[in-house]
Amino acid sequence: MRVPERYARQVLFRGLGESGQARLMNGSALLVGCGALGTHVADLLVRAGVGRLRIVDRDFIEISNLHRQALFDASDVALGLPKAVAAARRLQGVNPEVAIEAYAEQLDAGNIERLAQGVDLILDGTDNFDTRFLLNDFALKHGLPWVYAACVGAYGLTMNIVPGETPCLRCLMRALPAPGTLETCDTAGVIAPIAALVAAVEAAEALKILSGARQALSRDLLAVDLWANTLQRIRVTREEVSAGCPACEGREFEFLDRSRGTRSVTLCGRNAVQVHPGPGAALDLKMLEQRFHGVGKVTSNPYLVRAEVEGCVLAVFADGRAIISGTSDEARARSIYDRYVGT
Repeated sequence: MRVPERYARQVLFRGLGESGQARLMNGSALLVGCGALGTHVADLLVRAGVGRLRIVDRDFIEISNLHRQALFDASDVALGLPKAVAAARRLQGVNPEVAIEAYAEQLDAGNIERLAQGVDLILDGTDNFDTRFLLNDFALKHGLPWVYAACVGAYGLTMNIVPGETPCLRCLMRALPAPGTLETCDTAGVIAPIAALVAAVEAAEALKILSGARQALSRDLLAVDLWANTLQRIRVTREEVSAGCPACEGREFEFLDRSRGTRSVTLCGRNAVQVHPGPGAALDLKMLEQRFHGVGKVTSNPYLVRAEVEGCVLAVFADGRAIISGTSDEARARSIYDRYVGT
């Protein structure tokens, strides 16, 4: 395979070379979440020439995203575009040689088999452990590597998870954290440099995996605090932590059970709640838009309909999901959803 001129400086790097670049150009990745981490990861991989990038994100762009989410600008906010769609549009202009797929969906047990089918690697751009445990179960079941990443405040973590070789996320954390026990961007905020740094490490590890340079993979949990200027590399082996792991040892993939999952969840970093009625709730957005007229200001695009109701903004997607901005009260959000959508 002839390597395009756009990658000329990249292939000079010995760790990659022409053969590694060729493998990368034939590789594919699923990026789950296209916010602070995801936009940086997507930009780096598309510029590097990954063959195919599939982006899945449940949210749309708001003005408060712009300080840290690198692929978006004020025009995207004005259009009210889903993050996955806006990111794909921007990235296709960055590198038209990459096949970019965008899905404005909530990744869950009901659609992960479809959305993760055929990829070589899964990348974490999420903001919650329920989705991360789902990714962990799917990756272990199918023998796929994935990269865990997270940041809040000025602190970030990342770790490669390679089934059969490294500990998995359940090895380190046997159960979902209890609500309120971890800092979130709602409580601690977040600065853009930590997202860029963690995403850079995550993208570098992705390049190693997709180019075939697995001997260079990090085997450590990397923890960085940019405000305190600290960097820790924590070596964790399977022998130390995997005994009794329900996923690694027990092959119990409970997060792939379609019957589990919450109907509503407060979104990180904003005064908003997502409500999901479950699978099979596809909506006719045109009909919904007509129904909303008369209850408040209504705007729409091909991907969602938004209406101002009861001091909140109700944004409804074609898959039946809705994001209710202006409240963090899940009961109130569900009530608004039931009254105005009714699915």
